Amino acid sequence: MASLNVYSVLVVLFLTCGAVMATKENDQTIKENNCETKIGLPCVLEAFTSIFERGSISNKCCGELVVLGKVCHSALVKRTLENPLFKDLSPSTSIANIIQTWNNCLALIDSPSPSA
Repeated sequence: MASLNVYSVLVVLFLTCGAVMATKENDQTIKENNCETKIGLPCVLEAFTSIFERGSISNKCCGELVVLGKVCHSALVKRTLENPLFKDLSPSTSIANIIQTWNNCLALIDSPSPSA
């Protein structure tokens, strides 16, 4: 639980302060698409946990992630991976988890809901 709190603080700091090491292209994409305003902080934390700690993501946050869009999702994840604070993460595992989380959310949102 303590590691989740540490990651939560880091994510908040990262999203509010930006990453010094982020590429100009990612920063430009994030700025032009208003990416940081399209998803709420609780869902950012859920998505982060789902991707980097293999946690789960709620239906609500999957919806926000899909509305955020693939371009913003990719740019924000790339910026996270470029941050020196996350240098110990395995890029191949992270990329697989990123794709899996995106695809799971997309499938969940695209699937027809059962009739009441």
